[in-house]
Amino acid sequence: MILGGFQKLTLLDYPGKIAATVFTVGCSFRCPFCHNPELVDLRLAHNEESEKEFFEFLAKRKGKLEGICITGGEPTIQPDIIEFIKKIKKEGFLVKLDSNGTRPDVLKKLFDQGLLDYVAMDIKSSLDNYDKVTGSKVDKDRIRISVNLIMNSGIPYEFRTTAVPGLHTEEDFDEIAKWISGARNYYLQEYREEQKILDPSLKLKTKGRKIDLEKIQKKIGKNFGRMGIRR
Repeated sequence: MILGGFQKLTLLDYPGKIAATVFTVGCSFRCPFCHNPELVDLRLAHNEESEKEFFEFLAKRKGKLEGICITGGEPTIQPDIIEFIKKIKKEGFLVKLDSNGTRPDVLKKLFDQGLLDYVAMDIKSSLDNYDKVTGSKVDKDRIRISVNLIMNSGIPYEFRTTAVPGLHTEEDFDEIAKWISGARNYYLQEYREEQKILDPSLKLKTKGRKIDLEKIQKKIGKNFGRMGIRR
C-alpha cells in the first residue's frame, strides 16, 4: 500500500484520542474545494511513503498514541485497506476511518470484522446536488447504504459537511437534515478560501461570500443528537 504521508500527532482528527493520521492516495470524487488536491489528482506532486515506514513509526509510538485516523483521498478504494487496518489493530491501536461513502461493501466488511472504532463520513450535499458538489457521477444508492450502515454500526460516528458558498444553499441543509435525521453527530465545516483546493477557479465563485452556519445550526440542529460547527 502506497501512502501519501502521515501526521505523527493530532489532537483533533480523532475525537478524544491522542492519534496519528495517515493519508491514502487516490479518490473516487473530484470535489473542487478539496484541500488535499495532491492526493486526488496524482498528476500533482505528492509524497509517497511505504507501508513499511509507517509501521516502523507505529512501533515507536506504542503506549504514546491511542489511535490512528485513516483518511485520504478515499481509503476504501485501496485494494488492501482491510489488511492494512488489520495490521494496525494487531499493533493495539484504535482505528478511525474517514470516508466519502462510495464503498459500502468495504464498510460492511470492516464493521462485520470489528475493525473500526470510529467512522467519519462526509455528507457532500443533498442527494440531488451530489454530482455537482463532487464533480463526479455518483451512485447515490451506495451513499444511502453507507449512511445506514454507519448509523446502525453500534460504534461512535459522525457525519460532516463542508459548507461552500456557490455550491451549497440553505435548502441543501434542510434536505440533509431530513435524510440523516437521528444521526448522533453532525458537523458543519467552514470552507476556507485561503487554503489550496483542487479547482482554484472555484475561488472566483466563493470570494467574499459566506454561508450563515449558525442560522443553519439553529434551524436543523434538533434533528441530531449533537450538531456543531468547525472552523
